[in-house]
Amino acid sequence: MHYKLYSLITIIVISLQANAQQKWNLRTIVDYAMTNNIGVKLTDVQAKVSDLLYKQSKLSQYPNLTFSGNTGINSGSNQDPTSFSRITQTYLSAGMQLQSNADIFNFYSKRNAIASNQWELQAAKANVEKTKNDIALTAANAYLQILLALQQQNIADVQLKQTIAQLTNTQKLVAAGSLPELNLSQLEAQLASDSVNYITAKGNVTQAVLTLKSYMNIDAAAEFEVDTPPVESIPLEPIATLQPADVYNLALTNQPLQQYDTYKIKAAEKFAASARGAMYPTFGIYGSLGSNFNNQSKTVTGVTPGISTTPGATVNVGGTSYNVFPFQFTPTYKNTNFTTQLNDNFRQSVGLSVTVPIFNGGNLRTNYDRSRLNIISLQLQKNQDDQTLKQNIYAAYNAAIIAMEKFNASAKSVSANEKTYDFANKRFTIGMLGTFDLITSQNNLLRSKLEYTLNQFDYVFKMKVLEFYRGQGLKL
Repeated sequence: MHYKLYSLITIIVISLQANAQQKWNLRTIVDYAMTNNIGVKLTDVQAKVSDLLYKQSKLSQYPNLTFSGNTGINSGSNQDPTSFSRITQTYLSAGMQLQSNADIFNFYSKRNAIASNQWELQAAKANVEKTKNDIALTAANAYLQILLALQQQNIADVQLKQTIAQLTNTQKLVAAGSLPELNLSQLEAQLASDSVNYITAKGNVTQAVLTLKSYMNIDAAAEFEVDTPPVESIPLEPIATLQPADVYNLALTNQPLQQYDTYKIKAAEKFAASARGAMYPTFGIYGSLGSNFNNQSKTVTGVTPGISTTPGATVNVGGTSYNVFPFQFTPTYKNTNFTTQLNDNFRQSVGLSVTVPIFNGGNLRTNYDRSRLNIISLQLQKNQDDQTLKQNIYAAYNAAIIAMEKFNASAKSVSANEKTYDFANKRFTIGMLGTFDLITSQNNLLRSKLEYTLNQFDYVFKMKVLEFYRGQGLKL
């Protein structure tokens, strides 16, 4: 019994923990987006391709080794692969060869190509970080948009409940004859308008969640709930510590795009050096091992002595001619086996080679000139990216200042409209104010609260952008 009770409690605790973990905060959202976003995955694949190219270029320094083999039936007039003499018989042949060659000097073209690929790999990794940073900033903005939409939904909900309460009270007063039915009709119209505002606010929350899910690569139908910390508790750096000149100097060293541009220029410089080296002679060494087989090849196994039956000459003795039969040796043969032929026909070669590019349609020179122009292009691109970064930082600082001023002004507007609405509600209760004026005051308060919330989140996000450029990351 106790075992079952403990098991039930354990299951409940685990379920509660799982439910608690379903809430997403800024850190979990950013981490998940940087890992699972499709754009990040694509750039990561490209970085892996660059890594493969770098590893392959390093392996190109070593000698290559190839093995080749062949077999076939030969007939007609051809060359015996074992004796290299001209024959006309039909035979089965086989051959095999092991070859190797290596560059021993090529004016550093290969080494510079390896260095270029290494810098390309660093650039690809920096591009991955840039993509992660971009999606992190985008996901953080989407998260803040959800918080903003939730705040606006809450404001619309409060407005709707206030209108319902006023409508209920007005119905009683109209029934008692204290107020005309016009007041009731005006509040019913206001209730319809507030209902539309509330439904729109709820739809905005759903849309904001769907947008964030797309950045995080999460199924649109999956359950998703965000943690909603009070916006007032979000830490912000003092604006005095985020001066644009200081932020820009730090961003030049910590932003992945600037690192990417630097690595691309270094890679292009090494590639140009490699292209220049390709215009000079290349010295190499080569070697090979090989052997052949012919199934008609014969080996002498012995000889049989005897006298020929055919006279070889005549001898005249005393006027009489006598035939002379020569003594001869008749050899015996057998087919030479495969292993013996491979051993007997085994050959080796080794030597030095030099390759001098004399004329190739201007390809090498054109490649070198294009590589130098590519360096200039990349340097200009880096200057443009640095200039864009500076403009963005100064624009973000100016936007943060404006957002802060708008936020402070909207706070005063909310305070003033709250007092106005409080007075209007009291006057309406005692019959000294018409429904239209009360609704106007209420709408003014709603509008000021919505503007205050919007300005507050706008200010927070713009400050976070400055902190991001400064290299502080994203934190709420």
